[in-house]
Amino acid sequence: MKSWGWLALLLGALLGTVWARRSQDLHCGACRALVDELEWEIAQVDPKKTIQMGSFRINPDGSQSVVEVPYARSEAHLTELLEEVCDRMKEYGEQIDPSTHRKNYVRVVSRNGESSELDLQGIRIDSDISGTLKFACESIVEEYEDELIEFFSREADSVKDKLCSKRTDLCDHSLHISHDEL
Repeated sequence: MKSWGWLALLLGALLGTVWARRSQDLHCGACRALVDELEWEIAQVDPKKTIQMGSFRINPDGSQSVVEVPYARSEAHLTELLEEVCDRMKEYGEQIDPSTHRKNYVRVVSRNGESSELDLQGIRIDSDISGTLKFACESIVEEYEDELIEFFSREADSVKDKLCSKRTDLCDHSLHISHDEL
């Protein structure tokens, strides 16, 4: 009878490890997809477009503390993007790396809405995957909204690695995951 207890404990520990790795793969993939989507959206904004930031109150000397900042990386634009970005997770599928057996999430619909030119071999596409990825994305946005706005308002280089791996530990298993953009 004692051997059953040890077997159950060992099986529970093994299943817990597998679940933790899948959860980490999911959250890392969601973070990387989220960053890709935000970077693409920011790049679509005319760099000349600006927005006035600051106080619209008149100071005692008659001046105002208003400055113009680039709209693409403004807090207002980033907040607007964060409200809708997770809806794009339905455009991703799941791919399992044959050597590491880790899950990666890849875009299965091109930015122009066509999927005919994409090689979808080995990629699982279904509503469960996109729903789970969307939920993970929403959780990340909710928990790390301030960090996302801070990084995207200032950083332009290696945001994916800095945010998903170093700042949040969502991808602490590796800094080398490739996440191809279409």
